Amino acid sequence: MSDIQNFKAYDPFADLGDTGETGDQQSYIHIRIQQRNGRKTLTTIQGLPTGFDKKRMLKVFKKEFACNGTLVDDEDLGTVIQLQGDQRSKVSEILIKEGEINKKQIKVHGF
Repeated sequence: MSDIQNFKAYDPFADLGDTGETGDQQSYIHIRIQQRNGRKTLTTIQGLPTGFDKKRMLKVFKKEFACNGTLVDDEDLGTVIQLQGDQRSKVSEILIKEGEINKKQIKVHGF
């Protein structure tokens, strides 16, 4: 009876290995949400292809969503875009419509 397994366990970082900048056969764009304090959240976008101008995209996102944002350089993940608030669905819509990215390349994570 000591052999109890939790079949409903979910590892949120199970797909962390395919960040998109490693040169896999299919690179993914990860859109995540992070809880700050209280009701405040951050939306992070990582794994954008190198052909995209991240500064220009950040400027478009900030103007379109009326939020603040920044670019963060990470050693492992490359350049990550951070936006204030929960902007996951809006970011994915804009990337599909304006960026002409296939919907299968975008992974939206969160609670």
